[in-house]
Amino acid sequence: MSMRRFLRYPLIIIMIWACTEARAQSLTDTTLRDATLERVVQFAIAHQPLIRQSLLDEAITERQIQSKLADWFPQLNFNYSLQHNFDLPVSFFSGNYVRNGTFNSSAFGLNATQAIFNRDVLLAKRSAEDIRLLSKQNTGAGKIDVAVNVSKAFYDILLSQQQVSVLSQAITRLERSLKDAVSQYNSGIADKTDYKRATIALNNARAQKKQASDLVTAKYTYLKQLMGLSDSSSLQISYDTSLMEKDAVADTNLAVSYQNRIEYRQLQTQQRLQQLNRKYYKNAFLPVVGAFGNYNMAYLGNDFAKVYNNGFVNSNIGLQLALPIFQGNKRIHLIRQAELQAKRVDWDMALLKSRVNTQYQQALAVYKGNLAGYYALKDNVAMADEVYRTLDLQYRSGIKTYLDVIIAEADLRTTQLNYYHALFQLLQSKLDIQRALGTIQY
Repeated sequence: MSMRRFLRYPLIIIMIWACTEARAQSLTDTTLRDATLERVVQFAIAHQPLIRQSLLDEAITERQIQSKLADWFPQLNFNYSLQHNFDLPVSFFSGNYVRNGTFNSSAFGLNATQAIFNRDVLLAKRSAEDIRLLSKQNTGAGKIDVAVNVSKAFYDILLSQQQVSVLSQAITRLERSLKDAVSQYNSGIADKTDYKRATIALNNARAQKKQASDLVTAKYTYLKQLMGLSDSSSLQISYDTSLMEKDAVADTNLAVSYQNRIEYRQLQTQQRLQQLNRKYYKNAFLPVVGAFGNYNMAYLGNDFAKVYNNGFVNSNIGLQLALPIFQGNKRIHLIRQAELQAKRVDWDMALLKSRVNTQYQQALAVYKGNLAGYYALKDNVAMADEVYRTLDLQYRSGIKTYLDVIIAEADLRTTQLNYYHALFQLLQSKLDIQRALGTIQY
């Protein structure tokens, strides 16, 4: 593996980080003024703390890989020592105790080693790409979660805003009705129960609007949290309501493809890593082979000032082979353990397939139910509006009672609220279908 390849990965990391920062800055400048769904999701992916942590985990993983692959390079070490003996060492020679050596000694040495075959560095080389891939897949899974959660929170705010709009329209109608009821009471055409009913209905609508408005504020706070946006920052979402119905349409004839799910691809990567892990334990039966070289210079002398006057060189090169012969069947047990772990991943994949199919069928059933309810409520809105307008005109003409108008207005308001609730439920259930199919990719 060349030096150029080793230098390439840190540069890639720096470039990715720079691009992310630049993109995050541009999103900060534009997104908050025109916070469409797409831009809100982009902002969240760029700023969400969990995603930023995941990107840091990728960088950490890359450094770990590089530190493991560095063992393929020659390892060079330098040693230096300076020693003074107060008493010379004693040895027994020819029946006598003899002191030998010098009072002062110094040495320095260079030691070089090169791995030729080592299962640790071999595993690092073989598994590097899959480890990188798994790290990126973990980030991708986090981005999918953020995109889905942010989209649902976005739709939830739109629903509350539409509820506020519906209640504002209802308040306008009720204020007009109250004015008509008071006018008819003052004219002696109707008794005071009509304008009292109108007042009660108006107060109830105002209370509902206040509650819905407060929910909008709370839901904005939650969306900011999901986006990684500070509470002090302003945010105003926008959406083309004419496109909502078109966006709510999903293809219900698509078949489940497990390869599209990020969780399945993660398990495939883990499966390959487990196979490499099994080979790693099998390689424990092979010897560790390496080359080495040593160069040492020793200085000896009784006079400390002249200790470096006499130097003696020692140097060598060689090959080293180490082979464990018996370790109490430890290597066999580790191989069996790796095989069982690989089988466990196989069962994880089987479980995921069953779970993905169940998720899709459940999401599809919910979506179809919401779709049917949405179409029914869509027709009801037009009819409820027509009924209210007719009864309101008939009341003003003295044909119908004010109770009929109040009931028609309440039906219209309820129908409109139910319609928007069904519409945004439909949009959210479409997200669940897309997630189950694995069509949301980042």
